[in-house]
Amino acid sequence: MTADTAIRSTVLLVEDDLAIAETILYPLRAEGFAVEHHLLGGGVAERVRAGGIDLVLLDVGLPDVGGFEVCRRLRAFSALPVVFLTARSDEFDRVLGLELGADDYIAKPFSPRELVARVRARLRRHPVADRDGSDGVRRSGRFEHDPEARRIAFAGVQLELTRYEYALLAELLRRPGAILSRAQLLDRAWHDAGESGERTIDTHVKTLRGKLRAVDAAADPLRTHRGVGYSLDVG
Repeated sequence: MTADTAIRSTVLLVEDDLAIAETILYPLRAEGFAVEHHLLGGGVAERVRAGGIDLVLLDVGLPDVGGFEVCRRLRAFSALPVVFLTARSDEFDRVLGLELGADDYIAKPFSPRELVARVRARLRRHPVADRDGSDGVRRSGRFEHDPEARRIAFAGVQLELTRYEYALLAELLRRPGAILSRAQLLDRAWHDAGESGERTIDTHVKTLRGKLRAVDAAADPLRTHRGVGYSLDVG
């Protein structure tokens, strides 16, 4: 990420510990990011709805509404990158955070340099420049998605997709790089999820891979994470 991109990016930090917040605010601002700081989680969803936020750094242990619940509320309407900050580092909490839709999970204590690097990495996968253009098309790496027309292009070529292939790829495009489980994809992309099994996802991923490789034989943007689910690399 260039310095210009960082300057155009706004991070919302939600952290009730002022001492910890200062160790986060300083390095991010020094790198050119704009940072808003909230002490409580209750108003985060409303602030994100208002627009202008590119990434949320979210403490789990907030005094009013816990970070997991804040993330759940955000995921009801937004694919904005969410990175958890927490003193909890056991596997259960990490898995829970990711299952709720977080994009990354940083356990305290962490170095400011690592935190800035994580923020940059997430914004590269969800860059400011790739938001909707004036034509309503969402551009993300080599993909172009027109939600109104329900069309997706890859490397400049319109993909001929079935209803479910489109729904699956569109859901992965909402959060590039994030790992979504089969159950999550089934719930979000299938209107009749109760009548389908999770292996249905594997079948449609296989056909999608074939259509993407027909455009670029060397490309493999659909990533399999064994025992977890799938993600999409838009680079």
